[in-house]
Amino acid sequence: MNSERLQQILDRASKQRLLVIGDLMLDEFVWGKVGRISPEAPVPVVEVSGESFYPGGAANVARNLREFTAHVGVVGMIGRDRGGEQLRQLLADQKIDTSACSISPDFPTIVKTRIIARQQQVVRVDREKILAPDEKQIGLVVASVKKMLPEIDGIIFEDYGKGFLAEKLVSEIVASAREGKKVVAADPNPRNNLPWHGLSVVKPNRSEAFHAAGIPLPESDEDDKVLKEVGATLLQKWQAELVLITLGEEGMMLFQRGQKPHHVPTKAQQVFDVSGAGDTAIALFTLALCSGATALEAADIANNASAVVVGKLGTATVSPEELRKNFENG
Repeated sequence: MNSERLQQILDRASKQRLLVIGDLMLDEFVWGKVGRISPEAPVPVVEVSGESFYPGGAANVARNLREFTAHVGVVGMIGRDRGGEQLRQLLADQKIDTSACSISPDFPTIVKTRIIARQQQVVRVDREKILAPDEKQIGLVVASVKKMLPEIDGIIFEDYGKGFLAEKLVSEIVASAREGKKVVAADPNPRNNLPWHGLSVVKPNRSEAFHAAGIPLPESDEDDKVLKEVGATLLQKWQAELVLITLGEEGMMLFQRGQKPHHVPTKAQQVFDVSGAGDTAIALFTLALCSGATALEAADIANNASAVVVGKLGTATVSPEELRKNFENG
C-alpha cells in the first residue's frame, strides 16, 4: 500500500464512529528497580519509583481507536468503587463516551496491576470477579446500543472472558447491527463459547483459533497446513465474512470466503511487551474496514499498527504519525 492510499484511508477513519462492547478494565503499572532479594522469601524487592494508570481490556481497544477518530464509545460494566471512578475519569479525559455503560455497586471494577522493574515484568496482580449482567442490565444495554446504532459505523466486541458478553446481549445487538449494515467485529475468548455468527470479521489469536475449531495445536513443522484448515473451519463455523488469526511474531493470517489464505508477515523490529497488541489489531482492522479499506489493506494496517505497540512497554497505542512512519520504514 502506498502512502497516498494509506492517507486516504486515515482521512476517512477520522470521520468514523465506533462502539466497543466488552470487558472493561483498569491497567495499573508500578514502576521501579530491583536492588536486592527479600530476607523474608526468595523474591526480589522492587523499590517503587512511580505508577501509571490506563484504560484496559475493551477500554484499551477504544483507546487505540481514539488516536484516529474522535467518535468512540465503550459499553461494559464498571463498579461503583475507586477503580471504577479512576477508569471513568481516564475515559472522560480521552473523550471516550461511557454513557451506555452499566454502573453496578455489586461489581468490583477489574484492575490488573503489573509490577515492572528495569523494563521487565516481575509479577501481575489481578483483582477481578467474574460476574455476568442480569436480565435488567442486559435489557438496558441492548436498548442503549440500539438507540445509538443510527449514529454508529462499526461495533467491536472485545471478550476477555470476564462475563459481560452474555449470549443474549451479543445476539440481540449483532442482529440489529447487521440489519443496519454496520461493520461488526469480535475478538473472541475460549472461556466464553459464544456463537459468533454472521459477523464482518472475527479475530482470534493462534491458540484461540485452534480451540474454537476443535483442532489440537500441531508440531511446528506442520503448523502452516493445519492453520489453513483451522481458518477454513472457522469461516464455516462462524459464517463470518472474514477471519483474521493473529500469530504473534509471525504476523497474521487472513481468511476470506472463496479466496486463498493470505499471510501478512510481522513488521515488528523489536518486541518489548505484547500487552494489548491484539487490542490494537482488532481496533485498526475494524476501523480500516469502516473507512473503505479492502480486507488485505485492513490487515496490512493492523499488522503495522501492532508492530509499533509491541515495541513499547505497557498497554500502548499507536498514533497516525507512527503508523505512517512504520509503513515508510517497511
